[in-house]
Amino acid sequence: MSVMDMPFDSSELRADQDKRLMLFSGRSNRGLAGRIADRLGVTLGQVTTKTFANGEVYCRYGESVRGADVFIVQPICGNAAESVSTNDALMELMVMIDAAVGGSAHRVIAVTPWYGYSRQDKKSAPREPISARLVARMLEAAGIDRILTMDLHAGQIQGFFQKPCDHMTAMFILTQYFSDLGLDDLVVVAPDAGRVKLNKRFASELGADLAILNKERPAQQIAEINYVIGDVRGKTAVIVDDIIGTAGTLKAAAAAVKDAGASRVYAAATHGLFSGNAFENLAACGFEQVVVTDTVPLPAGAPDFIKILSVADLLTSSIRQIFTDGSVSDVFGGENQLF
Repeated sequence: MSVMDMPFDSSELRADQDKRLMLFSGRSNRGLAGRIADRLGVTLGQVTTKTFANGEVYCRYGESVRGADVFIVQPICGNAAESVSTNDALMELMVMIDAAVGGSAHRVIAVTPWYGYSRQDKKSAPREPISARLVARMLEAAGIDRILTMDLHAGQIQGFFQKPCDHMTAMFILTQYFSDLGLDDLVVVAPDAGRVKLNKRFASELGADLAILNKERPAQQIAEINYVIGDVRGKTAVIVDDIIGTAGTLKAAAAAVKDAGASRVYAAATHGLFSGNAFENLAACGFEQVVVTDTVPLPAGAPDFIKILSVADLLTSSIRQIFTDGSVSDVFGGENQLF
């Protein structure tokens, strides 16, 4: 029996009178934080977060955090419903961390399933920043003791942290969903060479074939697919990536596999950012379904073919293991090293 399947007694969170778990949410994804709180059997902590008229972000905890393990749920993403941008979310996370440290919390853990700026993980041209590393330094300078994140764009980003970084994956949630659909003649399609290892594992879990797309980027956020490596003719293709941004890659990938003879096309990704004209791009592709998780809130106006799976159970199990000093890798049976 995996850790995720074990019955959870919320009294464990209060077993040690000198140890408390407190869960707080920023404004970037309150829905996910609420689902985690329900599964932990705790109430979301009281915290005031707002943006002043001049754009500065403010935070104040409405209850004592002294001596507690403070978990702050805050993906580094925008949330139009809360009038919060990506940079607002990052700054809000930092001031929440700083306020918890100043309030004498025992430990401060950032629960950041979507790690913003993760696509800027290396220099692709001279004089560019490595922004993913900068964000790691900022969070550590603010005072985190640990970070819990999910499906980083590059697994090596873990090395930017000197504090413990727990790297979760939604792969098994996604593969279980497609397994339950019972699709025939399935082929998993990697949208570029960088995703091959992930897609190979995805295909293995489903017992499916693997195909690879030859992708080039003539400019940022512009994708060109030249040809398909592998057989997709007459098959159901599932294009698997970690992120859907403007959906430019997916649009080009869907066109390529259809031109190569695929009968039906699905897409799956952990993080559905859906920025820019993503919905228009997806609507033009003829996808059967686009499956993502709730690491990032779904923007308004999403088409009906987008399916959302929750990672709340997974994050709840991970938070429980961190709080009780258990093994986080046991949540996956040690099988979360995908990159």
